[in-house]
Amino acid sequence: MKSLSPTDQLFLWLEKRQQPMHVGGLQLFSFPEDAPDDYVAQLAEQLRQQTQVTAPFDRRLNSRLGQPVWVHDEHLDLEHHFRFDALPTPGGVRELLRFVSAEHSHLMDRERPLWEFHLIEGLGNRQFALYSKIHHSLVDGVSAMRMFQRMLSTDPSKRNMPPIWALPRRSGRKTDDGQPSLWQTIGQILGASGKQLGTLPKVTRELLRTVNEARKDPAYDSIFHAPRCVLNEKITGSRRFAAQSYSLSRIRGICQAFDTTVNDVVTAMCANALRTYLMNQDALPEKPLIAMVPVSLRKDDSAEGNQVGVILANLHTDEPDPVERLIKIHQGIRAAKERYANMSSEEIINYTAMLLSPAAFHLLTGLAPKWQTYNVVISNVPGPKETSYWNGAKLEGMYPVSIAMDRLALNMTLTSYNDQVEFGLIGCRRTLPSLQRMLDYLEEGLTELEQAAAR
Repeated sequence: MKSLSPTDQLFLWLEKRQQPMHVGGLQLFSFPEDAPDDYVAQLAEQLRQQTQVTAPFDRRLNSRLGQPVWVHDEHLDLEHHFRFDALPTPGGVRELLRFVSAEHSHLMDRERPLWEFHLIEGLGNRQFALYSKIHHSLVDGVSAMRMFQRMLSTDPSKRNMPPIWALPRRSGRKTDDGQPSLWQTIGQILGASGKQLGTLPKVTRELLRTVNEARKDPAYDSIFHAPRCVLNEKITGSRRFAAQSYSLSRIRGICQAFDTTVNDVVTAMCANALRTYLMNQDALPEKPLIAMVPVSLRKDDSAEGNQVGVILANLHTDEPDPVERLIKIHQGIRAAKERYANMSSEEIINYTAMLLSPAAFHLLTGLAPKWQTYNVVISNVPGPKETSYWNGAKLEGMYPVSIAMDRLALNMTLTSYNDQVEFGLIGCRRTLPSLQRMLDYLEEGLTELEQAAAR
């Protein structure tokens, strides 16, 4: 039996029909070179034999004295959690994304362990896909990414590798080396961040300085006043998922031309996609959109966990020139990082908590519309740095599938893999129609910056 932390309980409390609180991932694989045509069916049969389910996948919810706890599920039905699916013809990317969109819209049964693992055939070109979803009360997105990386190998000849639900237990605990999700940040706001009272004087000074600097910006009367936008309306339970890979070398070429970072460029790509999409919907606010961007602030290569902060990044969606927009985004993110450079990790955590507390209150209650601190989340979760394989099948792409919720209808999450940047966009299907067009606008933003760099 294991008690749920207050943060884990928050994820359960937040969940409702239009607001599923699970994270997910989509992975695309190529058959091993020597694999037969019925390789995926054989793989499905092998996975059905993996009945020794390890933590946390063996846990289900129970109640003790009115409080939720995790207990071992003595009657776990693997057939319910592992599913072998086939796409309808023609079995292309469109059918795959439709499948993920539909599955990610569905709530999971709280009487069972809160995870699903889908093996998907019918893609053609000797490829198959995996789609998994795990409730955020059970595991966060970064931990899920770490477990998935443990499932992989850089050796294409390695076989008999278990799926994620049957990974052997680890003896030691590794420090977190990824970015926090929005929900981890809200958990800090509501809980642990208040413990380091000694940081409050400096944190308060920095927060006041941030507010005063924001007031000097003619676009804003307060740092807690992002513009009203369709991205921040109530949503339905229906989801649209869109995903695309972009070459990291293309992005780095722009970084070299304009002396910016990879994070600056991908943020500028997102800004272009949002600007173009909302313009086409006749819904672009006059004031620039604000993004909540988790950023790593590690200063060395020590084994300790990263210093991590959250930046409220002005996306400058009111700026028509893509290069000017990139430079302004770069300057804003750099200024925020410089502020964090003079703060301890405890001060950074508490500063972030105080900065985002109005947004958390509005997101959770909807009672403070004037405290719309940001319009969208743009999050980057590091992935494998080398070409990876699972039982000889080559991993071609991996795309994060995150959470949309009331007053936050779009989540733009990306991960790195080998020499690629993989975007996963999840949003409310009704609030944001034709969401998949944002993939074209991401490409357009990248191409415009490449053309400007060439000049």
